[in-house]
Amino acid sequence: MEAGDERAGMQWPDWWAWDLEITPHIKKRMLDRDFTEVELRQMLEDSSNYRPDFVEGRWVIETRYQGEPWEIIVEPDERSQLLIVITAYPTSEMP
Repeated sequence: MEAGDERAGMQWPDWWAWDLEITPHIKKRMLDRDFTEVELRQMLEDSSNYRPDFVEGRWVIETRYQGEPWEIIVEPDERSQLLIVITAYPTSEMP
């Protein structure tokens, strides 16, 4: 991922280029939803959009996995310059 990367005509924030921190929660979701860290990283590379999450300081990354729309929730940590991956899910699981 590159900061300033332009996808779908949009400018991505500086935190887009930061190293990822994989949380225990996302590791559990990887098992539950049958995807790997390599696949998660590919989903992030293939992302098409981002928007603020309802939780302040978090962002929703829109992507696709196995032909289906997915969302990845991330939280930039300015202090450590890490992009913390909170969770990922197919949008079909949303209520």
